[in-house]
Amino acid sequence: MLNSIIKFFLENKLVTVLVLLLIVAWGIVTAPFNWETSFLPRDPVPVDAIPDIGENQQIVFTEWMGRSPQDVEDQITYPLTTALLGLPGVKSVRSSSAFGFSSIYIIFNEDIEFYWSRSRVLEKLNSLPAGLLPPDVQPKLGPDATALGQVYWYTLEGRDKDGNPTGGWDLHELRTIQDYYIRYALTAVEGVAEVASVGGYVKEYQVDVDPAALKAHGVTLMDVMQAVKNSNIDVGANTIEVNRVDYFVRGLGYVEELADLDKAVVKVTDNVPIRVKDVGVVNIGPQPRNMSGILDKSGAEAVGGVVIARYGDNPLKIINVVKEEINKIADGLPSKTLADGTVSKVTIVPFYDRTGLIYETLGTLYEAISLQILITIIVIIVMVYNLRASILISALLPLAVLMCFIFMKYFGVDANIVALSGIAIAIGTMVDLGIILNENILRHLEVAPEGQSKLKTVYDATIEVASAIVTAVSTTIVSFLPVFTLQAAEGKLFGPLAYTKTFALVSALIFTLIIMPAFSHWIFSMKKGKGKTSLYLNYLLLIAGPVIAFTVWSWAGWVLFGFGLINVLLHHFPERLGKYRNLMMVGVTVVAVSWLLTTQWMPLGVSNSLLVNFLFIAVILAFMLGGFALFLRLYPKILMWCLDHKGLFLITPVVIILIGANVWLGFDRVFGIIPKTTEKLGWNLRETSAWESMTGVFPGMGEEFMPSLNEGSFLLMPTSMPHSGIEVNREVLAKLDMMVTAIPEVEMVVGKAGRAETAIDPAPISMFENTISYKSEYVTDINGTKQRFRVNDDGQFLLQNGDVYDPETMSPEQIDVKQLTPDPDGEYFRQWRDHIKTPDDIWDEIVGVVNIPGVTSSPKLQPIETRLVMLQTGMRAPMGIKVYGPDLKTIEEFGLQLEKYLKEVPSVKSEAVFADRIVGKPYLEIDIDRNQISRYGLNIRDVQDYVETAIGGMKLSTTVEGRERFPIRVRYAREYRDDPSSIENMQVPTPLGNYIPLGQLAKITYRPGPEMIRGENSFLVGYVLLDRKKEFAEVTVVEDAQRHLRSKIDSGELVVPAGVRYEFSGSYENQVRAEKRLAIVVPLCLMAIFLILYFQFRAISTTIFVFSGIAMAFSGGFMMLWLYSQGWFMDFSVFDTNMRELFQMKTYNLSVAVWVGFIALFGIATDDGVLVATYLQQSFEKKEPESVKEVRLAVLEAGKKRVLPAMMTTATTLLALLPVLTSAGRGSDIMIPMAIPSFGGMIIEIITVLLVPVLYCWWAERRIKRNPEALQNLK
Repeated sequence: MLNSIIKFFLENKLVTVLVLLLIVAWGIVTAPFNWETSFLPRDPVPVDAIPDIGENQQIVFTEWMGRSPQDVEDQITYPLTTALLGLPGVKSVRSSSAFGFSSIYIIFNEDIEFYWSRSRVLEKLNSLPAGLLPPDVQPKLGPDATALGQVYWYTLEGRDKDGNPTGGWDLHELRTIQDYYIRYALTAVEGVAEVASVGGYVKEYQVDVDPAALKAHGVTLMDVMQAVKNSNIDVGANTIEVNRVDYFVRGLGYVEELADLDKAVVKVTDNVPIRVKDVGVVNIGPQPRNMSGILDKSGAEAVGGVVIARYGDNPLKIINVVKEEINKIADGLPSKTLADGTVSKVTIVPFYDRTGLIYETLGTLYEAISLQILITIIVIIVMVYNLRASILISALLPLAVLMCFIFMKYFGVDANIVALSGIAIAIGTMVDLGIILNENILRHLEVAPEGQSKLKTVYDATIEVASAIVTAVSTTIVSFLPVFTLQAAEGKLFGPLAYTKTFALVSALIFTLIIMPAFSHWIFSMKKGKGKTSLYLNYLLLIAGPVIAFTVWSWAGWVLFGFGLINVLLHHFPERLGKYRNLMMVGVTVVAVSWLLTTQWMPLGVSNSLLVNFLFIAVILAFMLGGFALFLRLYPKILMWCLDHKGLFLITPVVIILIGANVWLGFDRVFGIIPKTTEKLGWNLRETSAWESMTGVFPGMGEEFMPSLNEGSFLLMPTSMPHSGIEVNREVLAKLDMMVTAIPEVEMVVGKAGRAETAIDPAPISMFENTISYKSEYVTDINGTKQRFRVNDDGQFLLQNGDVYDPETMSPEQIDVKQLTPDPDGEYFRQWRDHIKTPDDIWDEIVGVVNIPGVTSSPKLQPIETRLVMLQTGMRAPMGIKVYGPDLKTIEEFGLQLEKYLKEVPSVKSEAVFADRIVGKPYLEIDIDRNQISRYGLNIRDVQDYVETAIGGMKLSTTVEGRERFPIRVRYAREYRDDPSSIENMQVPTPLGNYIPLGQLAKITYRPGPEMIRGENSFLVGYVLLDRKKEFAEVTVVEDAQRHLRSKIDSGELVVPAGVRYEFSGSYENQVRAEKRLAIVVPLCLMAIFLILYFQFRAISTTIFVFSGIAMAFSGGFMMLWLYSQGWFMDFSVFDTNMRELFQMKTYNLSVAVWVGFIALFGIATDDGVLVATYLQQSFEKKEPESVKEVRLAVLEAGKKRVLPAMMTTATTLLALLPVLTSAGRGSDIMIPMAIPSFGGMIIEIITVLLVPVLYCWWAERRIKRNPEALQNLK
């Protein structure tokens, strides 16, 4: 079947070309990168920065205005939670009760479809039993989005025509524009689930009643309320017909101005109407903000909104369409002329726009893949030493990547930094397929019988290696099966990567076996140009090359000139230069591609010249390729020595495996049995200096879920004390913003206290979220590419206003970067001060300035990272403890004890440990005395209505003013309701017309209560937040904390109260869960690879020999991770560039990303073994050795034949990973940990080309010595 397909496309080249063109065009259409193609439509793969790894959840949100958290918990949250627990597929139910609203998060199992779960929740809400909830309370389903859907935040500001801030707008004006114009316009955008408003004041009509005037006129508060209701009514009176014309009849009665409410009649006494203005004051004021949020920008209060993307939609597309909509409505936004004559226009100003992060992560990956392709081309040209074959192999990469995008589009795999990293780590394997095929074709062409057609030769060569290629791809794909089996957050994170790598390999396989043979036949059949036409063409290249170089593209022009010059010289001096033809062509190509690589990569930075960078890259390539060339030259001697000294050689792989095990598990675990034995003999080996030294060198690897993705912004999330009021929180928020804004590296700070008006944001008013956007280290474009600017001979930057910036004596904040002069040959402009080296240093600066009394500390967080953590755990920290208990006071007290002991753990950052202060919000409780009210003929409802309206104010009606709607509220004037004594003296009317002070009818007391009540599965819960010190891994910190708390409990210092339990929670749980699953699946996967190899070779012994490559590569990966963590390794500088910094060397913990790198390595690690073993088997089949000497010669001959493609495989894989290892842009934090195991593993895996032949030879010799005829069993 496969051979027939290969033959069909080889013979029908027109079909092959058409298929290729279709794939290229289709791939360009679906590519996720920011490509502008006017000649093709664009339908790109959905794009985001990272996958949405949050829980599969739905939100039920219920408002109950003015009610305390305790009332909300008792009457709404708890009944709803118990009702929703029984839904099918529900994993758990988390809840929070705050002032005026309830939020319930229903977490479903991962296999439950998102919109199916919404329908089940809606069905349940519609069938709630009567009386379960208070009257007039209606729970509603939250938007079909998650918190990660908050893709675009903005503020509304008054600005002039040049974009400069002018102000001039009141907060209630901006809030009205946001609520009734901008919000609806953006909500209509396709893919937007919701647009929520935040900050400012909601305008409302307020009737502040004077109780003395009520008493004087004999009017009750209820009378005023009824009068206000009756004064804001429109009616319809059907139609009338006049002169055969039909008229609609309307009775207009909506309030249009304050005077309309003033004139409302409350009561008529002695034919004298008593109006609202006689008993109170009507004005326009702000709605109370204790149930909403405050927005602040750099110390000034602001109004804004957040665009929330619909679940499963394309975030990048949504943001771009939202921006288009903003541009459309911008002209229609209101403006006003200020007192100084300035025209101030309302402008939408973004302060969090995820497109920047998306483009920068894609830009990092695009650059890495581009550099990988260029560096791979160089390796191929040098090692294949055939320009035509090199062109074929090099073309495989971009074509396979384009085809991969087609698969991603139609298999529903979104593009993000993790998913596309699958392509980056598959580059080496993809190239291997082309190398294997073309190397075999070239070899067949050399030995083909005379007269045999090249078509037949190419076909024979292709089908000969087709099975080996399919086997190699199969083992690589099967090696990734463990990633496909990951569940929950880790599955959502790395599942797309497994798909993209599989798509990339399948694409490479299709191109290699179907497309490439046809083009190989074409290219290898081309004859060299001869005669005058060829000469004239080369002269044309000599002329056109410089013209193109100076007008269009310098590099392309000089490459054409170089090829033209070589061909002209070869034409005129054929005898002298003919034998160097191949060398000259390959040399020019290598130099040209290396120069192009240099211009794109610039590893030593632009402070060093292009030539210096070129020489550095040349040295790296020469060192690695030269090393491989030397190995190839010495391989026969090395292999022969190994065959003659098998026992001595086999010590090397054993030592390598032991070192890898020590790095992974730690010296104490690997050799722990030895001190246990010596202890029985009375000798404590662990206390010896040698043992302690080795334990220090090999402590074992720390574990964490994922390295943190650098998002380019921080989220500062401290809290104020629970008793803090609105004004205090507003002042604290402004101070935080101003303090952080003063840091030079910070670009913008926008803070939020409380919640945006959306169900996915349940924050209390005491919780702050300060979004801190900091400047990139160097000035970059939208794709994260560093920009260059003109400098003079002294290294000073030339500004457009004529001044200069001297980086030696000035700080970056002293100039406006817009004044820099762009120059493609200039220098990068660094925006950070000299002592700021990493984003962590910026965070330390932030922590150092935000010390405000009464405000808690905050762990280091980023916007997306925080949303994900809160979605998974409910906590606003990477790790913490959930304390479950019978009541809030017990939970708080035990949490405070945990806080005290956690600060003692060495690996825990003590300043970040914080236990919820649950019971600290002041409650003023009015406890009605039933005996007293019955004496005056009152019931509970009479008094409660009075309390609710007079103190809290009751929303009675809503005005209709065109498209705008504003509430009308009635309450006592502020001076009569603002303190406990005034409340005690409130006059409550009785049915007999008397007025009794409230203090005589009720007991008014103060008690501390909860500001927010949290629950899980109906049980009360409190949080103790913590964070790790930089040098410790997440799992290590949790294990240390668990041991410390257990020791305190065992010693009796920490007593767990009755009914209380605690459990650790955080993102580390994903790592623990993933490791447990991988511990089962990886061995099964290795067994599957073993079976594939067995079916290839049909011999267990040969399969084991090939399989040994995995052990070598596995150990090599751990050795490289260990070397990265050693400060001495590569700690030197080349032209002022430190090599550890260039290659991003630091400690990398054992995360899911690292395990994915190892899993990717498994498939690659067997390739060389498969190549060598396949030819060994074929060699033994063709010529059956009959003695030990013949066996060794046969093994040596087979090794020599297959060592070149094996080394090419290793070289391309290693060198292709260099751009990934040196990448420093957004997203490199995730790519590098996946690349390190592959890099280290492939270096050590080189030993496979010696190990497999040695083991094969040993087995063959053993069989010959025992039974010469038994050698047949090796076949």
